[in-house]
Amino acid sequence: MGYYSSYYSYGLPTFVIIVIALYLLFTGSGEAFNVGRFLEESSPYAWATTGIGLCIGMSVLGAGWGIFITGSSLLGGGVRAPRITTKNLIRRVFIIFCEVVAIYGVIIGIVYSAKLTAIPSELLFTPENYFTGFAIFWGGLTVGACNMLCGICVGITGATAALADAADPDLFVKILIVEVFGSILGLFGLIVGLIMVGSTGDFKAAPGVAAAAAQAVVSPFVH
Repeated sequence: MGYYSSYYSYGLPTFVIIVIALYLLFTGSGEAFNVGRFLEESSPYAWATTGIGLCIGMSVLGAGWGIFITGSSLLGGGVRAPRITTKNLIRRVFIIFCEVVAIYGVIIGIVYSAKLTAIPSELLFTPENYFTGFAIFWGGLTVGACNMLCGICVGITGATAALADAADPDLFVKILIVEVFGSILGLFGLIVGLIMVGSTGDFKAAPGVAAAAAQAVVSPFVH
């Protein structure tokens, strides 16, 4: 069963891609796999908005995933030791750590969205706008991935901590230290996301004479 699942997950898509690539190559249409043309034809707005969406979406996904794991273990442990679910906010700090991950993504999304300004399409395709769009995309992807992994890390650690606390209250403080270090991983992603867009400017129209020749200068494929 595992062999067939691996085949349909990895082998079949790879085989289909190779067949399509060989077909285009031997029929004289191999130029369709032109990555540079795809990057030049894509709107910087598309890259920027996709990065913002990934940043917020993956962060919220990681937070929800962590809360799901921690919350279920917290409630399950409450059956054995009701004290961990009643009138003790410190015992629920694991849920707060998971929620902070989503806040990181929202903060970066707000910072990135401030760089988006309305520009006519004929003045949009400049090297500066491409740089801003690509930086926001990869910055958002980096922040989103870090926050999602951080949320899962905090969730699994918090779930184990809740069960350990239910068995022995003296273990809570020791496990809390591990939880704190796990939650800092999301902060690292936030810092990296800010660094990646630190040298980028807002979207701006091509100035002066360059406005008329912006498309030709940047890419011959943009129409």
